[in-house]
Amino acid sequence: MGATLSYERTVEYLYERLPVFSRIGKDAIRHDLTNIRKLCAALDSPHQKFKSVHIAGTNGKGSTSHALSATLQHAGYKTGLYTSPHLIDFRERIRIDGKPISKEWVVDFVEKNNALIEEVQPSFFEITVAMAFVAFAEEKVDIAVIETGLGGRLDSTNIITPLLSIITNISYDHKDILGDTLQLIAAEKAGIIKPGVPVLVGEQSDETERVFFEHAFHNHTTIYYADALWDMVRVRQDAKYQYFKAVNKAKREIYDIRTDLLGNYQQHNIKTVLTAIELLSSQGFPISLPYTLPVLSRVKQLTGLQGRWEILQEQPVIICDVAHNPAGLKEVMQQWQYVPATTKHIITGFVKDKDVVEALSYFPKDAVYYFCQANMPRALPSNELKAIAEKQGLTGNVYASVTDALTDAKAKMQDDDALLITGSFFIAAEAMELLQVAV
Repeated sequence: MGATLSYERTVEYLYERLPVFSRIGKDAIRHDLTNIRKLCAALDSPHQKFKSVHIAGTNGKGSTSHALSATLQHAGYKTGLYTSPHLIDFRERIRIDGKPISKEWVVDFVEKNNALIEEVQPSFFEITVAMAFVAFAEEKVDIAVIETGLGGRLDSTNIITPLLSIITNISYDHKDILGDTLQLIAAEKAGIIKPGVPVLVGEQSDETERVFFEHAFHNHTTIYYADALWDMVRVRQDAKYQYFKAVNKAKREIYDIRTDLLGNYQQHNIKTVLTAIELLSSQGFPISLPYTLPVLSRVKQLTGLQGRWEILQEQPVIICDVAHNPAGLKEVMQQWQYVPATTKHIITGFVKDKDVVEALSYFPKDAVYYFCQANMPRALPSNELKAIAEKQGLTGNVYASVTDALTDAKAKMQDDDALLITGSFFIAAEAMELLQVAV
């Protein structure tokens, strides 16, 4: 590869040369940590050169990661943030103080390490994790918030030893990879628990509590539950913010919270962030609660978070949410029922390995549907999606692409209608790009 290789060509090389889970599914996954260890050993062990917080979970880990990162960077700590997948630009995955790494840095990294990439033959995810670790080490971040990609135990991010491990929640997703019971899925997520490193669980569950307790016990560490420490009630929501009353159960104190993270489900993530800040305060990152709360109204501004109950247009209303499994979509549809509209329209599509039948069971029957598919091999064909949906009593038309679905929906909508785009990260990403949402 020549020295003048463009950023676009570099990313294209990574996609074409390396197995990518988003495109081909579980065949892209390495079922051990061998490759990431080889990469990091050759790159001078960058993962050992910065402090970190490690976040796993079925849903909410992206929002939690961004909110925690925003709080840390606002407090003056140079903060790295690694998340996946990206929506529009590859560089969304690796941010420092909310700003994506530069295109030049990406090109330079791949050029410098091309021989290593060809030798190790990592997956796309493995090389992006290594890239993030190198960026954070080079930039000498004070702390990095690291989100797992899938699972935890064998996730490439799991070579770090963090100050705090966070597991947001457990529900069914990727059952063919992580297991077909909540206990098996929890055991995979609990694989991020390290000896002596405190672990924070966002949402308690009778089915998974014992799994987490046993992992914490065997690792000689303490486990905390955010929803045992905080209560939250949503007061109201407008186009830009939602407002909560938060109750610290231990102190019996009530706080007013305004956040730009929309969607009622965000209350779980906020509880987790508030608890995480308290736990990090005793480990060299002291941040007071009164200092934390105002930051929650600026998470998107500070970190560039997108796609979580994001209102893309106000008349007619267009909302996008990256929920892609039954538990996440259940929450989204509960929120959707409170959106006022004369006619409700839903653009949706899925990937092949999701539990589409259960996911669609939460979709309302009185909406106008646009069944489509993302531009990727792993996408569930839209005609198959329509057949499944019709058995659930959902009616609509089939579209070969997100572009066609969005074009038709916009043509049919009146000013007092509302459109929801959901079902897949990739459906959301294509729609947001078409609607020219800035990164």
